[in-house]
Amino acid sequence: MNISDVSCSECGKNILFDENRGLLVCQECGLVHSEKHIDQGPEWRAFDADQKKKRTRTGAPMTYMIHDKGLSTMIDWKNKDIFGKEISAKIRGQIYRLRKWQSRIRVSDATERNLTFALSELDRMASNLDLQKNLRECSAKIYRDAVGAHLIRGRSIEGVAAASLYAACRRYKVPRTLNEIAEVARVDKKEIGRSFRFISRELELNLNPTKPLDFLTRFISELELSTDCQKMAKKIIKKAELMGLTSGRGPTGLCAAAIYTASILTKERRTQRKIAKVSQVTEVTVRNRFSELIENLDLGISLKKK
Repeated sequence: MNISDVSCSECGKNILFDENRGLLVCQECGLVHSEKHIDQGPEWRAFDADQKKKRTRTGAPMTYMIHDKGLSTMIDWKNKDIFGKEISAKIRGQIYRLRKWQSRIRVSDATERNLTFALSELDRMASNLDLQKNLRECSAKIYRDAVGAHLIRGRSIEGVAAASLYAACRRYKVPRTLNEIAEVARVDKKEIGRSFRFISRELELNLNPTKPLDFLTRFISELELSTDCQKMAKKIIKKAELMGLTSGRGPTGLCAAAIYTASILTKERRTQRKIAKVSQVTEVTVRNRFSELIENLDLGISLKKK
């Protein structure tokens, strides 16, 4: 290995590092410049590009989902040493005491206890909703910002955690309604909505309103409809947006009505009850939005055929 930025003091040529003996030697005159040289590189070896890519990181990455961001030391609960052998009874008692004190030291004050409980709630809700890791990290970051801005005082931890998860869904355009968040949370929908409006205003999240198109793909998939039906429903929603029919209307109800209309046009009809169940709106909402679409858009369907 050549050390290009260091030259020999005798001949001015490049210095070579001998990895086997730990020497810095001039490759021209053989002058030894340093003995027992410490290699500052990684402690592992890689024989191809794939191995190098896999071994470049030593240790777990930082994460917002743990109150200390994953930087503290973890003592495993398995009573085995590094070679996989069972630990003796005498050492087992010492390890048990170390575990106990380490778990106490990790959470040192009220803020860390708050984060520990809230982040575990976030992870539980996100797991129930089958949300991705990047969205979980975003929700944890929003909650941490709320704690840093002292927005938690006077509000329930569960409510602010659920509101942070809903805000992350809105930011990543992952269609989840307040009803769905409330189903997996331990607080009601009204409290989540109040907490969401408060933290979004105080933290200046600047989240765009949810659109009917954000829910289209998921509803089509759950109803097992074809791609042609999805394209037709997309066209109907865009026409409704141009006509101003989406203003003041719930996005899920309009999306459900567009899917119902498209299923009729593509002859893949689904009942209003089934569509209402998937979209979590009432059948009355689906009928009302469907009637508005038929009256204002030239779709070739009369209300008598519904």
